[in-house]
Amino acid sequence: MREYEACIGMECHAELLTESKMFCGCKNEFGGEPNTRCCPVCAGMPGSLPVANRQAVEHVIRAALALNCEINPKAKFDRKNYFYPDLPKGYQISEYDEPIGRNGYLDIEVNGEIKRVRIRRVHLEEDTGKLFHMAGNESYIDLNRSGVPLMEIVTDFPPDIHTPEEARAYLVKLRAILTYIGVCDGKMEQGSLRCEPNVSVRVKGTEEYGTKTEIKNLNSFRSVQKGIEYEIARQIALLERGERVVQETRGWNEARQATFPQRSKEVEQEYRYFPEPDLVPLQITPEWIEAIKATMPELPDAKKARFMSEYGLSDYDASYLTETRALADYFEETAKHAGDAKAAANWIMGDLSRLLNAEGKEIDACPITPRQLGSMIRMIADGTISGKIAKMLIEHMYQSGEDPDKIAAREGLVTLRDESAIRQMVQQVFAENPKIVADILEKGLVQKKGFLVGQVMKLSQGKADPTKVNRLIDEMLAEEQKVR
Repeated sequence: MREYEACIGMECHAELLTESKMFCGCKNEFGGEPNTRCCPVCAGMPGSLPVANRQAVEHVIRAALALNCEINPKAKFDRKNYFYPDLPKGYQISEYDEPIGRNGYLDIEVNGEIKRVRIRRVHLEEDTGKLFHMAGNESYIDLNRSGVPLMEIVTDFPPDIHTPEEARAYLVKLRAILTYIGVCDGKMEQGSLRCEPNVSVRVKGTEEYGTKTEIKNLNSFRSVQKGIEYEIARQIALLERGERVVQETRGWNEARQATFPQRSKEVEQEYRYFPEPDLVPLQITPEWIEAIKATMPELPDAKKARFMSEYGLSDYDASYLTETRALADYFEETAKHAGDAKAAANWIMGDLSRLLNAEGKEIDACPITPRQLGSMIRMIADGTISGKIAKMLIEHMYQSGEDPDKIAAREGLVTLRDESAIRQMVQQVFAENPKIVADILEKGLVQKKGFLVGQVMKLSQGKADPTKVNRLIDEMLAEEQKVR
């Protein structure tokens, strides 16, 4: 079989975090009873007039700056004409030839290599309504989402992305940036961030691009990667059979792990773009841009570099802890309370992530505060509890939300430091394991000391101070050696 190359363009739609919708005063909030958050403007009633949402415009400028774009001094709205049941006006207010941002880029890392993905445009538009297809060939429409401010980010052509892994890495990085700067919550399962890859294949080494298909509204990193993988394989199979790829929009069936045809893909001319007559063009001044730049937070790449230099974290740890702004903030606050950044990173990436993942929670829903986790780490460092006890303690903390010192005191988890009590346990272990003691003293098998330590810790239910256990075992071995 011939060797093929995939060419993947990415169109990503992000619903913006604003109080109201794009062109009216209706509440911009996920959920609610169907058709309860709409008005004549977002329902497309004749005679209604739009008024642009300034905060939405600023969010798009902020995103375009974060994506290294040029900001157009003049951006205008256009009417994108197409007919679909979830589009009540019969057109969508969008931006066509004069978007807010253009000529940007995003650097991604795949298999240890940095790759630059060029971004053609970042523009602002309104979202559509939502159709619900029921049994019996009935469909219902909910206009609550209609008119929600929507930002579209489109990669450049020719495409820089050629593998499903690169497409996934791009989306992961894009989501991180949008959530860092606070313009989108990135909740893909709610449709706040949606991805529509355009996929084509061609024989490797040829210059002509193949016919592309669009996979509509993918809402998870996994579905983006799996959807592209399937579509590449499907198109190659068609070409190998001597058939042709049809330009169309395809859906993704999660259960079957396959794409399916939805409708023929429109070309640009079919949308019949023309300037929106009810909205004046946006005048974006240098002063406005500078004011927005002043509010920009530290972005993921810069934060990762700082975590590595300031806290001595590895590339992997710093990458993991900067995936979201909430996680990065949680780590820094924990490290401050713990006084040990590496220990904070280990507990967050280990036991805490395991507990959160088991319930499908993000770090901002964690019942353990950074102060509490930092306090627990300090308790390990000062010997109040052992590492083994801490693994039990963090479970209690996660379930109750209580402070670690209170739980440890109530549950009897505080490290046993009473030397006389530990000595008695050591004596008991020696009496119960004379052969092990003899092997150490007579045969020099010092590695068996670990067994004695383990037995004492078991006897103390993990509460004995390990340092004292080791010292007392050494002292008793020395005493035994003298009498032999």
